[in-house]
Amino acid sequence: MRQPSVIARRVAAASVSLVVAAGAVACGPEDNDAKSAGGDSTPHKGGTLTVLNSNPQQDFDPARLYTSGGGNVPSLVFRTLTTRNRENGEAGAKVVPDLATDTGRPNKDATMWTYTLKEGLKYEDGSPITTADIKYGIERSFAPELSGGAPYLRDWLVGAADYQGPYKDEKGLAAIETPDARTIVFHLNKPEGEFPYLATQTQFTPVPKAKDTGTKYEQHPVSSGPYKVVTNENDGERLVLERNTHWSASTDAERKAYPDKVDVRSGLDSSVINQRLSASQGADAAAVTTDTNLGPAELAKVSGDKELAARVGTGHFGYTNYIAFNPKIKPFDNAKVRQAISYAIDRSSVVNAAGGSALAGPATTFLPNQKSFGHTEYDHFPAGDAGDAAKAKELLKEAGYAKGLTVTLTHSNAKDFETSPEIATAVQDALKKAGITVELQGLEENDYSDKIHSVKTEPGFFLAHWGADWPSGGPFLAPIFDGRQIVKDGANFNTGLLDDKSVNTEIDAINKLTDLDAAAKRWGALDAKIGEQALTVPLFHPVYKRLYGKDIKNVVISDWTGVLDISQVAVK
Repeated sequence: MRQPSVIARRVAAASVSLVVAAGAVACGPEDNDAKSAGGDSTPHKGGTLTVLNSNPQQDFDPARLYTSGGGNVPSLVFRTLTTRNRENGEAGAKVVPDLATDTGRPNKDATMWTYTLKEGLKYEDGSPITTADIKYGIERSFAPELSGGAPYLRDWLVGAADYQGPYKDEKGLAAIETPDARTIVFHLNKPEGEFPYLATQTQFTPVPKAKDTGTKYEQHPVSSGPYKVVTNENDGERLVLERNTHWSASTDAERKAYPDKVDVRSGLDSSVINQRLSASQGADAAAVTTDTNLGPAELAKVSGDKELAARVGTGHFGYTNYIAFNPKIKPFDNAKVRQAISYAIDRSSVVNAAGGSALAGPATTFLPNQKSFGHTEYDHFPAGDAGDAAKAKELLKEAGYAKGLTVTLTHSNAKDFETSPEIATAVQDALKKAGITVELQGLEENDYSDKIHSVKTEPGFFLAHWGADWPSGGPFLAPIFDGRQIVKDGANFNTGLLDDKSVNTEIDAINKLTDLDAAAKRWGALDAKIGEQALTVPLFHPVYKRLYGKDIKNVVISDWTGVLDISQVAVK
């Protein structure tokens, strides 16, 4: 996800609710059973679902949201051409039709994608949804005043690079054709076999031009989903959704829409959220959170209570925490130094610093350990869970540092258990055993983000993380390792400044594939190839543990979002 510390965490939380904000994240539910939560397991329509969140659902405009799979709360209001499959675990990482009849029909080289809308689609006012509305919705996302959404369309659509949106250019984008009310065609600059994934983003939400109120649209966006907005207070701090009576389940196989009302309350302290969910009193008995995890201490308490433990949903979002090297800075220009650090890392201590094995799983691959990403198991620098200090010292000697060396590790001071002091200290302790003295440079979150994302200021050795815009190797590997994505005068995410022609060529070749299973295998092989260069040290993949109220039914947690999908939830 672009800007890991903001977007990746936003994605999980958003997708889970929008942001990527507080973090959320391989396989689907482990501790929860969707069919056994509480007495009568049969989901029923009716009641009010309460959502307790830390982060406000800001910028509730489909143009401005940056979510994975259309988000969690947003997807109750905004339907898109395609969406994520709302099923547990691995099955939930697939893309499926939403407003469209299928996931898209590409031409031979995947530079043109055609979609046909289902019949009978309606907005909350009963008016028909047309492809012209989808085209307009995409075009308005290019307006500078509505920026913030996924950036891919500006790069992928023919002639879109400098487009400033329909408020300044009413002609619109010629790259999007709508030959009739149910057909829409996209013309791309280059082959993109994963276009169906992109079409899950909220920018593909239909927006009727006559109802567009610009920056005020977020107050009452016109619903195409099962719920409509009736209240939006303090820029998403309080959102109240009620049924869209013109939504028809016959056109929507994914959203169950059991509750009559959804009440989203944000701006709450995470400890308060978990306390309220634990107590499950009053309205909180039918409450969930889409952005707040259990911390290590809270999890220990919950695990000791059988009733509470049965109300913990476990999931995994495609996300990797890692050490990044800048090979332009000594001594990290020496591959043997990077390899030595790779051997020296004690992943068991890092996992403990991240909250323990219940909240983090050790990583030796950059791609998350899920099938949809093409995960291919490898460990080029095998050192076991505790690290191999002897092998690290041997490599340091070969690199000319027989007496060891001193390096600076840059990290964030944010208490996120990801790039924070706890993780940095675990790395420091492990490397000391190998003769490497690590001096810690802790920065406030904004300063840290600015420093590591600028080619001009990027340190040689720092903590980083990356999350998926969708469950595939493409948006995971390309931003970090495609040399053409190095940004010299802006936010750069290619931390190793890798510009390898063979890597770039393989990325292009995989992007041409419309067989996503075949593409996944190629992404996994590419990950293994890049890993040999030791430009990163994968540390761990986070695990998400979230409480839900005692009256919550039909818990579904997919590998796409890693958290409870509120479009499936029923209340007692």
